[in-house]
Amino acid sequence: GLVRAGAPVPWRGSCGPVPSARHRYGVGGVVGDIWTGEKLRLRGVEPEDWRGFRDLARDLDGVRAADLVEPPRSDESFRRWTAERAGRPPGGEAFRLVVEDLADGSFAGAVTVGEVDRRAGRFRMGVEIGRAHRRRGYAREAVSLLLGYMFREERFHKCEVEVYAFNEASLALFRCLGFAEEGRLREHEFVGGVHHDVVVLGITGPEHVG
Repeated sequence: GLVRAGAPVPWRGSCGPVPSARHRYGVGGVVGDIWTGEKLRLRGVEPEDWRGFRDLARDLDGVRAADLVEPPRSDESFRRWTAERAGRPPGGEAFRLVVEDLADGSFAGAVTVGEVDRRAGRFRMGVEIGRAHRRRGYAREAVSLLLGYMFREERFHKCEVEVYAFNEASLALFRCLGFAEEGRLREHEFVGGVHHDVVVLGITGPEHVG
């Protein structure tokens, strides 16, 4: 399926200094931990993360802002789903990382990579942040960390995201990070009883780390 990004809480802050891979890479190589920012770190999925993923799925406002609403799932289903992903090898053509709060080690959300085109050097990504961590800069920092890795370590050239046109928070987030609007798919998805436009945005490696 499509990899989308969602953050349903209205964006009220200014862009400010954009987190960038430039702060973690030097001319002679890597400086510091590329997976850790000021507020969070990106890490692999662990079996005990099932409650965090369950809470993301039960936040219907968040789900509708980024994806399609599905029937309720059991706790056992989430346990098995999370355990299976925890056992996967790292990286690959599609992967998911947990956003962990540095302050207390809590589950703050997740980032995903998918729809990879190695020949063109292009990939798509998504980000989900739990309700307790929204409007605090976690999505912005998580996206920037992931972009730094994909552009500087995996040698990708471009990242694309698809955002529902009504999701003003995510549109503002990605524009603050330097993404440019590249097109609009009219009445492309059906959510909440209405067909909605989907906005396509993109950013290249030089635009992010230049």
